[in-house]
Amino acid sequence: MTDWTVVPGKNAGYIRLYALSTCGHCKRVRELLKELGVAYRFVYADLLPDDEAQTVFREAMTFNPRGSFPTLVVDGTVIVGDRESEIREAVRV
Repeated sequence: MTDWTVVPGKNAGYIRLYALSTCGHCKRVRELLKELGVAYRFVYADLLPDDEAQTVFREAMTFNPRGSFPTLVVDGTVIVGDRESEIREAVRV
């Protein structure tokens, strides 16, 4: 079972971030979520053991078939990349 990192904050619904530790876009999404002050879970797929990384990658692909990062899921809305305006629209606090 993959350990997701839980970031505390205001409850803004189900927010999950599939990310890579070396990805600048992923970092910007995390910074924006921090600025918004919302609670969310994230995982760095590239830091997981191979079997867990494959599981997380397959799960992320159910939301984003291209398999690119970051993939953010906000209450069923999927946002790929660091699209600030879309993230602000989806994360209403």
